Amino acid sequence: MMEMKDKKVGTKHNPTESAALKRLEHDLIKEDGIVPATKGRHAIHCLTVIGTIEGHTLASDAQKTTKYEHVIPQLVDIEEDPEIEGLLVILNTVGGDVEAGLALAELIAGVSKPSATLVLGGGHSIGIPLAVAARHSFIVPTATMTVHPVRHSGMVLGVPQTLRYFEQMQERIVSFVTGHSKITARRFTQLMHNTGELVMDMGTVLDGTQAVEEGLIDELGGLADALGYLYKEIEK
Repeated sequence: MMEMKDKKVGTKHNPTESAALKRLEHDLIKEDGIVPATKGRHAIHCLTVIGTIEGHTLASDAQKTTKYEHVIPQLVDIEEDPEIEGLLVILNTVGGDVEAGLALAELIAGVSKPSATLVLGGGHSIGIPLAVAARHSFIVPTATMTVHPVRHSGMVLGVPQTLRYFEQMQERIVSFVTGHSKITARRFTQLMHNTGELVMDMGTVLDGTQAVEEGLIDELGGLADALGYLYKEIEK
């Protein structure tokens, strides 16, 4: 009497399907800067935040942008997809729309899977909440982060309500950043209102080492460090 043994059968694609999947993955990387899942020992979704964070209004065609309406469904998919084990967010951004940036930061913070951020080049302005939103944050020594008060372009009404609106928005940013990093609200506000560093503005520019010393970012490190952290957390 012969016994039937179950065999684990993996998903196989014919050459045409494999070529189509490779083209799709290439297009995602080239057009949207998305790596659906890395091919290491764990499936890590790589999300890039580059250029200007575009919100309710369109940025100039000459600018590199991260469109928040494209990133939101990606984050939902990352949370729901059982095959994705971790999230790596790589930032090189000048900032942008405050509400859009905070919305993305809140979503990243709400992902239940292991997550890490890596600041390369710059993580300025509203990019700071994004940089601290994950469970652990990394920054390379040559990167910089500009801490400054909320700015507004366009027409502004010179009434007390406008000033209060700016104050409330700034309080939201300070609350999120201090709630997801080791820096205190008092120190972050001091850096934000510094008048002795920027020529035509107030604020502070921190390099990678200073960002870690201030408690804004968890540690200095590069890509291997961020992936190593995620692998360790997944394997726990």
